[in-house]
Amino acid sequence: MSNSLSIRRYAPRDAEEWNTFVQASGNGTFLHDRKFMDYHADRFEDHSLIVEANDRMLALLPANRVGSVLQSHGGLTYGGFIHGPSMSAELMVETVKALRRTLCAGGFEKLHYKAIPHIFHTYPAEQDVYALVQHGARLTRCDLSSAIAIGGALKFSKSKRQGVSRARKAGLEVVKSENLAGFWSILTARLTDAHDAAPTHNLDEIELLRDRFPNNISLHVACLGRVLQAGMIVFDCGDTIHVQYMASTEDGRRNAALDLIVSHLLEHVYPDRRWFNFGISTTDGGSTLNIGLSRQKEMFGARSILFTQYEWDLR
Repeated sequence: MSNSLSIRRYAPRDAEEWNTFVQASGNGTFLHDRKFMDYHADRFEDHSLIVEANDRMLALLPANRVGSVLQSHGGLTYGGFIHGPSMSAELMVETVKALRRTLCAGGFEKLHYKAIPHIFHTYPAEQDVYALVQHGARLTRCDLSSAIAIGGALKFSKSKRQGVSRARKAGLEVVKSENLAGFWSILTARLTDAHDAAPTHNLDEIELLRDRFPNNISLHVACLGRVLQAGMIVFDCGDTIHVQYMASTEDGRRNAALDLIVSHLLEHVYPDRRWFNFGISTTDGGSTLNIGLSRQKEMFGARSILFTQYEWDLR
């Protein structure tokens, strides 16, 4: 099989076939669609790869080049090999062998690899990590995220249940909203005040992405009358719902508006999904746990999920 494998660089003419493959894969999400990846194409030297066997796509690797390093795409939180059910463990080992030959021939010295967390898999698909470690890759970063197992989750803590009741008694209602600009003003103010930080995306970018993926990116807000008190932008990744941004005003925090949004989404919007992921609670390359942030997520019944990264020295 290794002799029939070939690996080539992605070209724009491959976009339609690439996107079709991602949609049918067992571990790709809409974040790996070229319409998502390419919104910030000017920031990265794209060097995505296509693995083929007998002129048929077998796997994809979203990636960009930084000098002599190939990294799982720098604009994505996760993005290792994307593949379908035909990718056996044996075949992945052969694919990694072929990848090494290809990268060395292209002048690369290292691979920086972001594995796709299992909650984004339709079925188990972790043979890539095994094959890379078998060939010498080592774990270099481990971030801790928190996810709720929808339908089988632990109960909200007492304080979160009380928060939901308080929000309802205050008259708050949760609705899906198109008012990204209104939410963005709350989000940016909160990040600036609390963390001296800014959102990963600016308003124009998130509006562009929402327009490109209206079925995958949505804003849900808690309002008192017409006044927005909190909001949450979620990415619909199929079985997994990922919280990309959430923020509230001072009134929203007093009224536990975010507690009400989470409860509403779990009970009325996404009860048929498998995972509700809040994102990572770690900083400093994964070495520091934000205990307060992690605890807040656990109070909703969320528990730990790992986002891992590996480095493979090809020399």
